[in-house]
Amino acid sequence: LAADQGDASAQSNLGVVHEYGLGGISKDVVEAVRLYRLSADQGESIGQCYLGENYMEGIGVEKDLVEA
Repeated sequence: LAADQGDASAQSNLGVVHEYGLGGISKDVVEAVRLYRLSADQGESIGQCYLGENYMEGIGVEKDLVEA
């Protein structure tokens, strides 16, 4: 998978799949946050946005408005 090879866009997209349990993949918000973080750490704005939303809402992580 491109996400496994470090593609930031693919990581954020795969994070969405895990967060919502799409395409037959089991819902796993912790894995989604991990993928969003990998994407965000590479400067991918979509990954940064999704990661921030998860911190803002406390989804898969402890709610943290400063981190968001």
